[in-house]
Amino acid sequence: MAEQAVSSHHGLETDRTYQRAGFGATVPRGSRPALVVVDLTRGFTEPSFPSGADLTDVVTHTSRLIHVARDHAVPVVFTAISYTPAEADGTSIAWLHKATGMRALRDGSEAVALDPRLPYDRTNDHLIIKKSASAFFGTGLASLLTGLQRDTLLICGATTSGCVRATAVDAVQSGFPVLVPRDCVGDRAPGPHDANLFDIHTKYGDVVEFEDALGYLHHLPDHTTAAH
Repeated sequence: MAEQAVSSHHGLETDRTYQRAGFGATVPRGSRPALVVVDLTRGFTEPSFPSGADLTDVVTHTSRLIHVARDHAVPVVFTAISYTPAEADGTSIAWLHKATGMRALRDGSEAVALDPRLPYDRTNDHLIIKKSASAFFGTGLASLLTGLQRDTLLICGATTSGCVRATAVDAVQSGFPVLVPRDCVGDRAPGPHDANLFDIHTKYGDVVEFEDALGYLHHLPDHTTAAH
C-alpha cells in the first residue's frame, strides 16, 4: 500500500509539472486524414524474430481501423524497414551498431513482409520502405501526404518507443496534427510503451481511445476528391 501511495504521489506531481509547463493541449483534427501504419511487419509482430513481439491485438485493432478508413476514402500508408545485404552487414547504417537485431530485416526476407493478417491492398495502399526509425526520414512520405492533401495523421504500428514515436515527432515537425489510437500501437515491454505514450500525448499528439478514432473517421465530411 505504501508503494502504491508513493507511486500515486509521483504521478500527481508529474501531472502538475506538465500542466504548469503548458503541455498536453488537444490537437486540432482536420477533415482530410491519412492512416499511417508503421512497421507492422512480421519482424515486429511475431515473437519468433529477434526484433519481434506478439502484437496480435495491435494488428487486430489496426486492421479494423484500416477497413473503416477505406470506407471513408481515407488513404492508408504502410511502412516497412528493409535493408540490402550491404546495409545489413556493413557499417553504413549507424543505427545498426546499436540495434544489432535489426540486421535481420533484410530485403526479401520473411521478417520484412507485412503481417499477413493486415488487409493490405497492393493496388490502392501506399508502401514506404525506410532505413531509420521515422517514416519521414529519408523517404517521400511528407511529399506523398502533401500531394494527397492530407491535414491530419492517425499513426498506428510498432514500436511505440521507437518508430511510432519517431514518426509522431517528425509528423508534427512536418506540420501534421497527430492522433495515436492507444490499441493500435505496441512495444516489446510495457514500461517503454507506457512512457512513450505519455510523452506523445503531452508533447506531440493526442493518444486516443480506439472508439474515439473510429468515431472521428465515421464523422468525416464526404470529400469527392479521390484519396488514392
